[in-house]
Amino acid sequence: MRAVELYDTTLRDGMQGEGLSLSAEEKLRVAQRLDELGVGFVEAGFPSSNPKEIELFDLLRKNPLSHSAVAAFGMTRRRGTEPGDDPSLRVVADSGAPVATIVGKTWSLHLEKVVKVDRSENLAMIEDSLAFLATGGQRVIYDAEHFFDGWADDRDYALECVRAAVRGGAETVVLCDTNGATLPTQVAEAVAAVCAEVAGQVKVGIHCHNDLECGVANSLAAVEAGAAHVQGTINGIGERCGNANLVSVAANLELKMGIRCLPAGHVTSLTRVSHFVDEICNRVPNPAQAYVGRSAFAHKGGMHVAGVMEDAKTFEHVDPEAVGNHRELLVGELSGKGTIQARAELMGLKLDDETAGRLVETVKEHEHAGYHYEAADASLELMIRKETGGFEPLFELESWRVIVEKLANGGVKTEATVKVLVNGERQVSTAEGNGPVNALDTALRAAVGQVHPELERIDLVNFKVRILNENRGTDAVTRVLLDATDGENVWGTTGVSPNVIEASWEALVDSLEYGMQPVLRGPGD
Repeated sequence: MRAVELYDTTLRDGMQGEGLSLSAEEKLRVAQRLDELGVGFVEAGFPSSNPKEIELFDLLRKNPLSHSAVAAFGMTRRRGTEPGDDPSLRVVADSGAPVATIVGKTWSLHLEKVVKVDRSENLAMIEDSLAFLATGGQRVIYDAEHFFDGWADDRDYALECVRAAVRGGAETVVLCDTNGATLPTQVAEAVAAVCAEVAGQVKVGIHCHNDLECGVANSLAAVEAGAAHVQGTINGIGERCGNANLVSVAANLELKMGIRCLPAGHVTSLTRVSHFVDEICNRVPNPAQAYVGRSAFAHKGGMHVAGVMEDAKTFEHVDPEAVGNHRELLVGELSGKGTIQARAELMGLKLDDETAGRLVETVKEHEHAGYHYEAADASLELMIRKETGGFEPLFELESWRVIVEKLANGGVKTEATVKVLVNGERQVSTAEGNGPVNALDTALRAAVGQVHPELERIDLVNFKVRILNENRGTDAVTRVLLDATDGENVWGTTGVSPNVIEASWEALVDSLEYGMQPVLRGPGD
């Protein structure tokens, strides 16, 4: 089987995405998950850019990875400077990373407007910088920045830059679509030409951005044209529109193209790793993300559900378990008994026609009242459990109360008191929060957490409120949707009430009770 190297740049290029920042310890955790996944390279960043990056390299030395090679990122030497005298190159050489990835210029526009060097000096900067690191014992990867723009402008000079990298000792030359402006056919043509030029000398790699929504397609086109190294980020995070999504790249290479890019069997970890990175970056996982999203294998239409239950291949391009995901059967007001029964079967329950019929009517009544179960899978599952006797309540409510106090100095204080029975024992807890829902969440966790400390692993990651009958003004009915996670799985719950705090409480309780229910089925079963 043909093999392709995966090079992850989540910790460097990915962190250039808007609103993204991780501590050194968090970056180490990501690197360790990538190592477990089995990617070939983990780019740790610029070892000289700031104290946090220096700390990360120190942590990686103390906690060496088992599979992935750590790469330090840097730039070619400055003009008029010997490589050994260039501070940034020296830091890369002294970083302790076994791999050095160096970026250099290819496009004449950047030579004229950015680095302000002539073409011959740029070639010398590429060759000298790589040779300095290679002779020092590091494996060297060269990132040809703006390669495809340079190729469109002057193919001969773009190839000269590649040849300079080969002379300098690069083991891989990576062609970068830095502006994300190239289409798959254009990528394939250029990659094929470069592969023919350097055949037998170095590997050719690809690094794509997603400005045309072609990052993954361009990466796959490059592999088909001969590239043996693909760079990207988990979930495609990165500057502007992001980078090529390495999750989708890996799944497509392994499952669609028959190309090995991960250790045998590790492709099943893609969903878990994808959700972990979103969680640690404080991002809500995209439900529509290919392969690993919550909706990637979700079916709603009656014909689709019937087809999938008869033979999953009728409406699924791969087995969800192949990437560690699972099938979802969406239930709504148009659903029939068959859909409810199929959904229960996925939970490990068997419903007779009478029970399924009652549940169908309950769903219709609830959705007429404003509930929305397509985005609240956990609330639906709790409803089925309650109907079949498989529900284990977390507590019995006595009462809850919220007090919001507006202060003369402009501040606001919110306090919630929760009174519940947990395993027959009365628990009372009062907590303050930055709003009614936060105060209720804190108070409830304090009351129930004394008996169930494992609640700490459940985090709320999204909170949405919608007005259902806007013409009623402040008397309108509200629907609340909550997303929660235990670090691996994400689930949604809902609540509906004319009182937004009551709707929030309903969704909050569902989210916690769902997370604490005994497992009736294994993930993806």
